Amino acid sequence: MATELEHDCPECEEEQTFYRAAATNLHLGLKTKWYCPECDYGFVRVNGDIDSSTA
Repeated sequence: MATELEHDCPECEEEQTFYRAAATNLHLGLKTKWYCPECDYGFVRVNGDIDSSTA
């Protein structure tokens, strides 16, 4: 699994490199927490399909 992810950061208002903070297997799939080192904004993805940054 990758430890870096290019993603738009709503706090920095530009694309940033996010780093994986944690990963856990759930009954829904793999839950991964990502954070922006510039502003500490974080979001969660579950199995790559569910993304809390779009909520």
